[in-house]
Amino acid sequence: MAAGSFRRSIASQLSKVLDLPPENLIKSISAVPVSKKRHVADFQLSIASVIENGSSGCLEHLQAQQLAERLKCDSVVSEISAGPGTVNFTINRELLAKTVLQQVWKDGSEYGIKSELFSTVPRQKAVIEFSSPNIAKKFHIGHLRSTIVGNFIANLKAALGHEVVRINYLGDWGMQFGLLGVGFQSFGNEEKLKSSPLQHLFEVYVQINKAAEDENTKKLAKDFFRKLEDRDEQTLSIWKQFRDLSIEEYIRIYKRLGVHFDEYSGESFYQEKAQEVLKMLEDKGLLQKTIKGTGVVDLSEKKDLSTVSTVMRSDGTSLYITRDLAAAIDRMNKHSWDTMIYVTDKSQSNHFQHLFQILKLMGYDWAERCQHVSFGLVQGMKTRRGEVIFLEDVLNEVRSRMLKNMTSTKTTKEVQDPVETAEKVGLAALIIQDFRGLLSSDYQFSWDRALQSRGDTGVFLQYTHARLHSLEQMHGNAQLTDVNVACLQEPDAISVLQHLLRYDEVLYRSSQDLQPKHIVSYLLTLSHLAAVAHKTLPVKGSTPDVAQARLCLFHAARSVLANGMKLLGITPVTEM
Repeated sequence: MAAGSFRRSIASQLSKVLDLPPENLIKSISAVPVSKKRHVADFQLSIASVIENGSSGCLEHLQAQQLAERLKCDSVVSEISAGPGTVNFTINRELLAKTVLQQVWKDGSEYGIKSELFSTVPRQKAVIEFSSPNIAKKFHIGHLRSTIVGNFIANLKAALGHEVVRINYLGDWGMQFGLLGVGFQSFGNEEKLKSSPLQHLFEVYVQINKAAEDENTKKLAKDFFRKLEDRDEQTLSIWKQFRDLSIEEYIRIYKRLGVHFDEYSGESFYQEKAQEVLKMLEDKGLLQKTIKGTGVVDLSEKKDLSTVSTVMRSDGTSLYITRDLAAAIDRMNKHSWDTMIYVTDKSQSNHFQHLFQILKLMGYDWAERCQHVSFGLVQGMKTRRGEVIFLEDVLNEVRSRMLKNMTSTKTTKEVQDPVETAEKVGLAALIIQDFRGLLSSDYQFSWDRALQSRGDTGVFLQYTHARLHSLEQMHGNAQLTDVNVACLQEPDAISVLQHLLRYDEVLYRSSQDLQPKHIVSYLLTLSHLAAVAHKTLPVKGSTPDVAQARLCLFHAARSVLANGMKLLGITPVTEM
């Protein structure tokens, strides 16, 4: 790894002066963010973090200045200076260019992933539950967030060598199916159900909900669901038709998003197992009955019922949390996972806290390895026709707006498949707008901001990638064998190389907190630096040596840009 070989070299020199093993120092040496305004060093050692990493106390008294004076430049490091609490290292410029370009070339899609920063991270099996729409309810924008966030986490884990199982846990059971079944008997239409299942079931659901004020409708709905729980054949076949047609439609939408699942599961799978869970809770003395006859688990510290979780209705039927308990236990038996991650909006934080607490009370120590990755809400997501109901409306809207933008610019005429390109660029716009901030924050969606071709947007990332790709097409692909790195000494070339050095640290940060914003911010900066270099370091009209070196630099930038975009769930386009 490019950054790795430099870190090791710096660490081995430091270890002699500080009398510490080099591996204790590696994580305290970080690449310095590129500054547009001034020249910066390539790496810095933070004195504070060496102390944090359990290193010797004598360091506290050692000032950065004194340490810098005791270190010597060598064939790798050409300059050493001290800052407040840091020692800064500048790498020999030609070695920097040669090492970075070689490493990007050699590692390809694994650049940054083979870093020693990940050497102590054990390879694990991760089960990730995400997307999880409710059948017959609108597949709304909240599910878009769960889908793209879960997909990002799964992509990142898989890229880092973990074994990943992607599960879509459908809301396909519960009282709403009683309502829907009754609603379909009154308002349903087989033709509409086949041609547009999600839309039709949603319309039926809205109609029956209006009628549900009526006691008789409520009773019919309860009876329908009771029949479903009792496995009545006719009722089950209606339910199965709703489920199968919905999944078919979901798969088509997921394909547009570039998302796949290893398993479609759902609450319905755990209806019987939920009864087993209730029996287990009873046997362990954890299930208590309230006056109304509902079953609860006491989660309070003093066991005074001040915090309870309801796990059973008074008629003995299971609830959402009971089915979630059954699902967690079943997945452990089936997959023997090391970590299980649930990706849902933050309104469900309480639910998952209770879920993990009950599993622990039941004696499952692995509950500590369950994690809820929560996200905030998206506001203001409207299409031209008004409030968004279906995710597909959003995808169609972003595609048509993108297509309109593309056809109104001069450069778009020769794109081979403009609709497909507009789809990929539009999706990039949605994903980057969503991933720019902390996942837990709510954000206000803006079509205009998302679709700008300049500025920090997904459109700009795609545009940069396409532009660098066409540069390579125009001048023949770069060859690394005969690059004269002395031709890459301009400040704009150095800035791109310095930024490429930081990629492994950015991946490491995202792998630690599962936040995509680190990668987004990195790729946006890379695109801006590459755009500047594209202007100031022309390939056309340069001598063969210079042209070849610059092509290599742009190839490296495009390669890392593509790798990062794919992790985020974006398919890079080669023309637009």
